[in-house]
Amino acid sequence: MEEYVKLSLLFCVGALSGIINVNAGGGSSITLPTLIFLGLESAVANGTNRIGILIQNIFAVSSFRQQKVYQFTKSFTLALCTLPGAIVGALLSVRINNEWFQRILAFVMIGIVFSILFSHPKRTSQLTKNENSKSWMIYPAMLGIGFYGGFIQIGVGFILMASLYHLLRISLVRVNMHKVFIVFIYTIPAILIFMWTGNVNWEYGLILAAGTAFGAWWGARIAVRGGEKVIRIILAVAILVMSFKLLGLF
Repeated sequence: MEEYVKLSLLFCVGALSGIINVNAGGGSSITLPTLIFLGLESAVANGTNRIGILIQNIFAVSSFRQQKVYQFTKSFTLALCTLPGAIVGALLSVRINNEWFQRILAFVMIGIVFSILFSHPKRTSQLTKNENSKSWMIYPAMLGIGFYGGFIQIGVGFILMASLYHLLRISLVRVNMHKVFIVFIYTIPAILIFMWTGNVNWEYGLILAAGTAFGAWWGARIAVRGGEKVIRIILAVAILVMSFKLLGLF
């Protein structure tokens, strides 16, 4: 495959991933396998993918802010709880071998599909009545999410959405607003660890980042303008893509 074809593919995959990640989650289930397909080892692909994640969420946060949908103090408080877990998760990720990482990746993706298939969320009208309610359980949940995100990242959007939606009882638009800020914060120490250990391909990472930034910017606008109906449609599509990938249908 010619180099320009690889870079074009990365940009397009990144753009699609940015839209999916802002509105639902699972975008890394497209970008990470693509990076491995293009010849990167698992640890390098994992680290390179974080460049796209970081830039994507900077643009998503900026887009939400421009549309006056933000609560930075609350988002930052939640994000701080993810940092210890993210650091430990990233350190573990760069220390396991290629074969074990891909085995774990496969089991994680299967687990995500099962959790989606067998979950029974409450009606939105019931959940959004008490948007200011709080739960202490969100803080240990953020610690665990940070570890998972630092280690593998794939599907972390689904886990974050479920935690914020059910534990804090907030609307899906606000869930996505908090989600992109939280992922942005914990990705900073994670990517520094991958850089420190030499597990980043900058050429691929920056092209991927350009694509995810483009997708994230428009993804945030879709989230705010379309509301929960559009978010649910994109969430359903993302789930189907992950399911078909696991079944080997494409």
